[in-house]
Amino acid sequence: MSVFSAQQRAQLFTKKRLQQQMRLPLHSFCIFRSFFQRKTINLERRGLCGAAMRLVQFHRHGDGGGIRVGVEQGEGPGVVDLKAFDPSMPSTMRELLELGDKGLECAQRALSSGQCVVERSDIRLLAPILAPEKVVCVGMNYHDHCLEQNAPIPKEPIIFSKFPSAIAGPYDDITLPPESQEVDWEVELAFVIGQKGKHIKEEDALSYVAGFTVANDVSARDWQMKRNGKQWLLGKTFDSFCPLGPALVTTDAVQDPHNLSIRCLVNGETVQSSNTDQMIFKTEVLVAWVSKFVTLSPGDVFLTGTPPGVGVFRKPPVFLKEGDVVECQIAQLGSIINKVV
Repeated sequence: MSVFSAQQRAQLFTKKRLQQQMRLPLHSFCIFRSFFQRKTINLERRGLCGAAMRLVQFHRHGDGGGIRVGVEQGEGPGVVDLKAFDPSMPSTMRELLELGDKGLECAQRALSSGQCVVERSDIRLLAPILAPEKVVCVGMNYHDHCLEQNAPIPKEPIIFSKFPSAIAGPYDDITLPPESQEVDWEVELAFVIGQKGKHIKEEDALSYVAGFTVANDVSARDWQMKRNGKQWLLGKTFDSFCPLGPALVTTDAVQDPHNLSIRCLVNGETVQSSNTDQMIFKTEVLVAWVSKFVTLSPGDVFLTGTPPGVGVFRKPPVFLKEGDVVECQIAQLGSIINKVV
């Protein structure tokens, strides 16, 4: 549970834009969309029904903890409650994606209607995906991150995983486990699979992607690099080690996922600052590669790697401590803020 009060969480939504150089607003990046001229996206590259939306999962205060799916109102003050608009619609994002175009077309109709709007102060945002079948992670996937550790550029994607139980909401706490003294930050671009597929071709891959979001691949470096036979899994998968959010931004709402500013701040100080154009293996390559080995399913989450600036490679190394606040930002997608407890 977050230490932020309901009032504080509401304030996070309305944080002033551009308080620092390229500092990004929390609740919505829709204002940025008016500044960018969209590229024409070929139909074969479109994600699902081609609708440009920001989808969220949330609890309504006083609603007994039930999960709802909503659509952000662009620059408006609220979120359209999809199930209130159409009671036949599911209550979770994963179930919505499993409906394919039918689910997203209903979400588009709900957004256009302007009905069934709930105020942001009345809700608590959750991770846009909960309990996915898979959380697929990619290591060493930024050129500049490889350079900071004097590591060779990988010839193939380095794949590992987190357990889905590691997922936390965009404003939830990161819990320091007593088993680790070396917990580190990693801002990452994440994407979510929208339809089932195996042996997917690169040229078709983006049509299998529902959208993009912001992730923090929180990492216990002692367990990743020194313990457990140097297998990464345990160091990556403590509870709360995968904050996601604030929204699932559908593929057609993102101008170019491989040319986005990406930053991480700890206690307001920039510790990572790069661009997703530094990614070695782009989204299409990752979808095609992983689908050689496993069947991808709606709701599967991919974390695509982190840029330089992580704590473990600083001199001396720096790790998170109780009371720190970590903010991960990606242009056009949004910002997540997580307090360390």
